[in-house]
Amino acid sequence: MKIAIVTGSSGLIGSESVKFLLKKNYQVIGIDNNFRKYFFGKDGDTSWQLKKLKKLKYFKNYFYDIRNYKKLEKIFIRNKNKIDTIIHCAAQPSHDWATKEPLTDFSINANGTLNLLELTRIFTPKAKFIFLSTNKVYGDTPNKINLRESKFRYNPRDKKLLGNGISENMSIDNSKHSIFGSSKVAADILVQEYGKYFNLNTVCFRGGCLTGPSHSGAKLHGFLSYLVKCCLTNKPYTIYGYKGKQVRDNIHSNDLVNMIWEFIKKPTKGDVYNVGGGVKNSCSILEAIYLIEKITKKKLKFNISKSNRIGDHIWYISDLRKFKNKYPRWKMKYNLNKIISEIVKEQTKIK
Repeated sequence: MKIAIVTGSSGLIGSESVKFLLKKNYQVIGIDNNFRKYFFGKDGDTSWQLKKLKKLKYFKNYFYDIRNYKKLEKIFIRNKNKIDTIIHCAAQPSHDWATKEPLTDFSINANGTLNLLELTRIFTPKAKFIFLSTNKVYGDTPNKINLRESKFRYNPRDKKLLGNGISENMSIDNSKHSIFGSSKVAADILVQEYGKYFNLNTVCFRGGCLTGPSHSGAKLHGFLSYLVKCCLTNKPYTIYGYKGKQVRDNIHSNDLVNMIWEFIKKPTKGDVYNVGGGVKNSCSILEAIYLIEKITKKKLKFNISKSNRIGDHIWYISDLRKFKNKYPRWKMKYNLNKIISEIVKEQTKIK
């Protein structure tokens, strides 16, 4: 059996990748030390997901820290002739949390990624290396877009942007990235460089809002999941600035993993793709609240602060055309309504 390594295997995209690849007859090695609980407390705890995954045949999880090169090396040495794919999802994912411990943030996001790239280069250079990057690599450049305000959201005045979203041509320079964005830029560039310089099969997927029922949503990370959690538990939600009209595009974890699968079947060297729900799966926070209330039939208590998060995007929608042109067989299956309905169903069970 071919082997796939999935870091952050108990997280949203990691767990979805594990289940998907097992169905494709891979043996899957997970690397996840539940550091999300350290970042976000009880809300971020992914042990419930690991408990589910452990029941699956041909899956084994290692409670390793990706900053520990020597421990990672043992996995690569032991399995080097069978490793076909590395899906790197492990990260410190919050730009708010990163300001508390910049050294921790950078060591995980940048140094951890470098460890995995170097081990791939040394032991399994023909493998596919998929990196879950972020739209935060563009910093606050999206906030320079000329926007108009409507009742529930902001939208660009530029019709092309409005119809397609933000492409990979947007500059990552001369902007405020946040500490988190900076560490992910470093990792993103490394992944590209290992593809272009060392000729490895690497790719960066620059995610918008990645979501789904497997998300352990927390206050500082996991927008839709945490909104649903607040609604179901009558917990007040705070919207940070922009009148709640800031816009995001949301992609279900299964749709993203199917994008990853297309790359695995037809890899390239050092490519970059913006990935998200696109225009059809976009919503403002106010619009998301309306949908959640409609589906749960409960009112969400929320307040809107005057101050926004530093570097937070006012409007960000991923332009998916580059990926669709390269991989025309990929189709998105989940709309916003279906995504939220699944999250509600899963969280009702957990509750």
